[in-house]
Amino acid sequence: MEENKVHSSKRFALIGGSGYIAPRHYKAIRDLGHELVAVYDVSDSIGVLDQYAPSAYFFTSFERFDRFLDKQRQHGASVTHLVVCSPNHLHDAHIRFGLRQGMEVICEKPIVVDSKNLEGLLLLQSKSGKRVHPILQLRKHPAVVAWKNQLGSASKKTSPITIDLTYITPRGNWYYASWKGVQEKSGGLATNIGVHFFDMLLWVLGPALDFQVHARSHDREAGLILFNNARVRYFLSIDGATAPKDQGRTATGSYRSLRIDNHEVTFSDGFMDLHTEVYKDILDNKGCFLADAKPAIELLTKMRGVTPILPEDLDEGHPLLSSQQKKHPFSL
Repeated sequence: MEENKVHSSKRFALIGGSGYIAPRHYKAIRDLGHELVAVYDVSDSIGVLDQYAPSAYFFTSFERFDRFLDKQRQHGASVTHLVVCSPNHLHDAHIRFGLRQGMEVICEKPIVVDSKNLEGLLLLQSKSGKRVHPILQLRKHPAVVAWKNQLGSASKKTSPITIDLTYITPRGNWYYASWKGVQEKSGGLATNIGVHFFDMLLWVLGPALDFQVHARSHDREAGLILFNNARVRYFLSIDGATAPKDQGRTATGSYRSLRIDNHEVTFSDGFMDLHTEVYKDILDNKGCFLADAKPAIELLTKMRGVTPILPEDLDEGHPLLSSQQKKHPFSL
């Protein structure tokens, strides 16, 4: 048994090790008994590594990181998986690097900023014989899985269900000074903080038939997505003041709500603990692949190219949009 465990152990390298999301990957790799060999980041604020992989080599030079991986391969100790946690606009280049190095690639959201990059990655993936695995963790959330199963077993309704999706995650002024506040780098607010939710909707409800963008500013986006059997009104914001007062906020001030025909689906609990489950699936060849991420990226790319237009009847939009627009109209 012990010999089999050693034989199945994987060796990981990670790009973007100083970022917010990296510790979830460190934890998943450690908890599943695999080895984090090397980490690269331009920032050297990397003390968090001591909690998970103190023996991992760390590089602030990409050239030295690349050379290290080459030497590992030459000595018969190849790194099997590359984890990409870099800023969104660098995902495409770093995924390509991993595939060319002969590694399986695990990539944080969004897999790419613009859908035009997907075809090239799919082609390179096919040529390399390796795979790209997006982190689409809401597909593992018990409440979301239960909702999908419930819809699949329910009899078809004669009229579409109405869904209100709300996600508010407060961010300070630093956000606008970082790459996250630059649309060309982050993809904009909907892409940067909303891609998991749009993937969830497409996974549960099927292809989007049409959409409207009602509002887009520096700190919020809102609109409507039409599915075959559902109307989804969404509201995303990084301004904590937009959240309903004293309702369902987490310890960090975030507010997540999914209301289906005025029935609340609770999925805030466990939201932060899904990466290890995603890793289990990937390493068991049951995880998501590059093509699975495609529908959400294509939808978000199209949405980004549309000029926002408020609905003539504000009540047709998300309730938070209509209530706030009536009290405090904001620039689109």
